[in-house]
Amino acid sequence: MISSKAASFTESIIRDMTRLANAHGAINLAQGFPDFPAPEVIKRAAIEAIERDINQYAVTWGTKGFRDAIAARAAKRYGMVIDPDTQVTVTCGATEAMIAAQMAIVDPGDEVIVFEPFYENYGPDAILSGATPRFVTLHEPDWSFDPAELAAAFNDRTKAIIINTPNNPTGKVFTRAELDAIAELCIRWGAIAITDEIYDEMTYDGIEHVPMLSIPGMEDRTILINGMSKTYAVTGWRVGWTFASPEVTGAIRKVHDFLTVGAPAPMQEAGVVALELPDSYYDELRAAYTERRDVMLEALQRVGFSVQAPAGAYYLMCDSTPLGLPESREAARILTADAGVACVPGAAFYRDPADGASKLRFSFCKRVPTLTDARDRLLTWRG
Repeated sequence: MISSKAASFTESIIRDMTRLANAHGAINLAQGFPDFPAPEVIKRAAIEAIERDINQYAVTWGTKGFRDAIAARAAKRYGMVIDPDTQVTVTCGATEAMIAAQMAIVDPGDEVIVFEPFYENYGPDAILSGATPRFVTLHEPDWSFDPAELAAAFNDRTKAIIINTPNNPTGKVFTRAELDAIAELCIRWGAIAITDEIYDEMTYDGIEHVPMLSIPGMEDRTILINGMSKTYAVTGWRVGWTFASPEVTGAIRKVHDFLTVGAPAPMQEAGVVALELPDSYYDELRAAYTERRDVMLEALQRVGFSVQAPAGAYYLMCDSTPLGLPESREAARILTADAGVACVPGAAFYRDPADGASKLRFSFCKRVPTLTDARDRLLTWRG
């Protein structure tokens, strides 16, 4: 009764942990959504757009004003020259952008390289697109890849490689040298880099995010994905976008049109206001997330987890071995039910769940009092 594609992967473990957290009244450090308000100015912009009756379909690939604002922000932030009329597609979140991008370029028999641990959508997206995912490991402690292992993954069936930087779940920020190495392989094999850069404004300790699109030779070989969700604390608005060459953008727009038609019109109006926020907003964002990271890092270390400070994004990937906890899926359920703190089992981020058996991911996109409450619950549980 169901397709072999649908049978080949499970439902989202992350969203399942949110349901479990709700059932137990646990603090939800599993799913990555903030528990603090979005900036007042962009909320007001969305309300005003609705009050002005901007409630109908927008242009399928995004309103002109929002696409212009997206391109202007890319130019200001990274010096990238993007044509908003031929290279930008506005989507229903970065999640839709990823599946639309893969469906736009992948044919049955193609391969898509995925770094693991990976955000759980990437493997199913490749399968739904008709591709075979090919996994390359990011190695602890700095979550680096083996250049020889990566090179061996490329072949004449490689259509794309997915790069998530800053990375979920590890917090890794790919270096310029690493991106150069990936770019060289993409150019050599005629592959496209699909880059999920949704956490680009969340880097710490002076580390800079480098977009793959800015690497020489990758201008027409990159599909850059981003969105409003994380940077502006509006994960429920579902507004994302892609940058790509005009040829690839045309294909993405066609797929996007038949997937969702278009992103919410009033939220795109608010997006224009969001993207025009001053640089001070992003400075304050990084400072606030650095504080949250450090609070949660210290908390998890006190509890006894083995954990290192992430360079970006808003997750901490922990090793539970020092605590003697069972396999990650059972450990996550114990922490949710008994400690009152929900996290994500590391098994969700690996092709072979056994590779993540001792791993747990905690999000820190919460108010500091929420994080200290989680710390206290974990310490009480630990005894």
